Amino acid sequence: MSTVPVKKKAKLGSPRQHRGVSSVLFTIFLWLYAVISLYPLLWMIFYSFKSNEEIFVTNPFGPPIAWKFENYVNAWTQYDVPLYFKNSIIVGALTVAITIICAMMFTFAVARLRWKLSETARTFIALGMFIPVQAIMLPVVQTVSGLGLMGTRWSLIFPYAGINLAFACMVYYGFFKGIPKEMEEAACMDGANIAQTFLYIMVPLVAPATITIAIYVFLSAWNEFILANVLVGTTAHLKTLPLGVLFFQGQFTTDWGSMGATMVIASLPAIIVYCLFSERVEQAMTVSGAVKG
Repeated sequence: MSTVPVKKKAKLGSPRQHRGVSSVLFTIFLWLYAVISLYPLLWMIFYSFKSNEEIFVTNPFGPPIAWKFENYVNAWTQYDVPLYFKNSIIVGALTVAITIICAMMFTFAVARLRWKLSETARTFIALGMFIPVQAIMLPVVQTVSGLGLMGTRWSLIFPYAGINLAFACMVYYGFFKGIPKEMEEAACMDGANIAQTFLYIMVPLVAPATITIAIYVFLSAWNEFILANVLVGTTAHLKTLPLGVLFFQGQFTTDWGSMGATMVIASLPAIIVYCLFSERVEQAMTVSGAVKG
């Protein structure tokens, strides 16, 4: 006769029960962390639809009782938000383009080509990651002034590109080093020169890194305040959104709801960019499929 095996019940305090309790506790912790992280953003959105009375007296933390959509109308039509928005878009986009072009060409040269002092050049560029903006502020202002760029958007674009160049080169270096040499050898056998190999082989392969760098550099330029305040703080038509929010706070201190609307408008592009390309940022951590068997 065959016997049916009897499953033993898990004893109290067994490893399986411990794992179940740990999983529940960890899930609760993650939910609490998500709520704590998202509430400031939600509070800022609520803030932008409130009146001064709700903000300071009757309802400082909850959703608005009376939704004041005119706060956004005031912020967009009366307080030069479109001008600040345009300046931030132009500065951010050109900073991204210059940083990516310079970093990609430089890193390709030090990672894939053989020439003297290539490692020295790479180390020299990498040192830029350890220099704070405050330490180079005076030299940057003197250089920009000496080049005659004061009073233009280029006074922000070139310093921003230089500041982000070290990070971009670091990201690209790992990608270029991870590309198999067989790709270049195959391109050389097909008659491609160095420029063609770079444009048609290397640039597509490092596309995930390019997207990662573009997001990082754009957000960095979008949120930067210290250099912008020094270089264009006194030029009204060149102010970016962070400077515009400061100007708004100083001149229109009574209209707090409209100031909240301005902060929401300033935050939206950064949030949208990250939401659209967050998956590509994760993919940028690896390079796969370059060589087929």
